[in-house]
Amino acid sequence: MSERFSALRIHRNDGVVRGVLEELSLDELSPGNVSIRVEYSSINYKDALAATGSAPILRRFPLVGGIDLAGEVLDSSDERCRPGDKVVVLGGGLGEDRDGGYSRRARVESDRVVHLPEGIDTRQAMAIGTAGFTAALAVHRLETNGQRPELGPMVVTGATGGVGAIAIDLLAGRGYDVSALTGKTDEAAFLQGLGAAEILDRRDVELVTKPLGRGLWGGAVDNLGGDILGWLTRTVRPWGNIASIGLAAGAGLSTTVMPFILRSVSLIGVNMEVDARLRRRIWERLATDLRPRHLERIATREVTLHELPSCFDGYMAGTITGRTVVRID
Repeated sequence: MSERFSALRIHRNDGVVRGVLEELSLDELSPGNVSIRVEYSSINYKDALAATGSAPILRRFPLVGGIDLAGEVLDSSDERCRPGDKVVVLGGGLGEDRDGGYSRRARVESDRVVHLPEGIDTRQAMAIGTAGFTAALAVHRLETNGQRPELGPMVVTGATGGVGAIAIDLLAGRGYDVSALTGKTDEAAFLQGLGAAEILDRRDVELVTKPLGRGLWGGAVDNLGGDILGWLTRTVRPWGNIASIGLAAGAGLSTTVMPFILRSVSLIGVNMEVDARLRRRIWERLATDLRPRHLERIATREVTLHELPSCFDGYMAGTITGRTVVRID
């Protein structure tokens, strides 16, 4: 009889979406040529959307949730992945159209597997998780496009979320003056502890609407989109870059070509679905020159797989700060 294990499987019945802890076997999971004993996963906003049915994240039902995981290879048909290897897997449809990381066992395709670099264990990998990987990818792309501290202060929007918090940590560690834009000013001490030199209340910001405003920022990491992103295009200084990551404040963008042709501002889209070589490169940097300095302040919560179903509402209510690690095994 095949081994059975616990997993959080998301169902849709009569239009109602909910996650249920179930006992599954490996054969019931999505196919893959690498099987993994999952040690940790994490909670991302996307996971909360999927588990609560608040957005159409899942492309089929039922499906095991969790868009990332870290653990140990149990079996593989690919010689690059050997039993005992410690690995991390992000994206590639996990928790969307493939069974994801909220399970004691997972099956994935070997081309999605990244071996953890020396200095990062599986728990740290999920304290970083998809959010931290995305923040590191944003910094990598900004600097590849010429961003440097001399251009002026960096502003990070959605600062208390997982991506925002780690972006502040990484940028400050690389010598940037960082301003944190947030609606949670009661978290000022948390943000300053990560390296933010200035805390801006989002409700007090005057969103300039003319084609160009006064140059305030050397560059930006934006998790909000909408009017905030439009404002950033008008207030970033010449040759600055904006990394666009999220749309918590809206999917629209209203701006003109003026910032781009008169100030040479660059708007850089950041999507964590990158090729295998760049995935490995970002994880190598997360273990070295982009290693978060304050991960223990950012990922302060740890929950078990069995506690997980009650954890998503806080994300939907916007009351969560930083990162949550899920202990699977």
